[in-house]
Amino acid sequence: MSEQPAKQILTIDSIRLGQRSTDKFTAIRQTGDLLVSRGCVSPEYVDSMVAREQEVSIYMGNGLALPHCTNEGRGYILQSGIVVFQYPEGIDFGGEKAHILIGIAGAGEDHLAILQNVAMTFMDCDEATLHKLFTTDDIQFVYNLLMPKA
Repeated sequence: MSEQPAKQILTIDSIRLGQRSTDKFTAIRQTGDLLVSRGCVSPEYVDSMVAREQEVSIYMGNGLALPHCTNEGRGYILQSGIVVFQYPEGIDFGGEKAHILIGIAGAGEDHLAILQNVAMTFMDCDEATLHKLFTTDDIQFVYNLLMPKA
């Protein structure tokens, strides 16, 4: 995360735990709306996030979905940031359940770095850690787990 300190990419107040299950497009819009509220993206970015899911699934496996924009939507990114939504009951992505949605806005080169960090974090998690991530009410645990590693 090139020019911004990592602490600005994810903040404690950008983590929402214990969310009620909904459909995938509503969940994607929830992540996008919080990115807008944080000043990371303009409102048009949210539609681009939905369009991305319509083109190709944002479900990554291991209970993780990564809502982010289409290539055309990159112009709506104001600054890099991520938001985290936990759905203990899961969100259906074509028969797969996502328990964590991480909305991503990566400015410039940050985009790939953020995606790589999140993917590596989830690959490194054992089953017990994933289960805790999907069900915990401990925001500090989620924050510490997902903060970019130096």
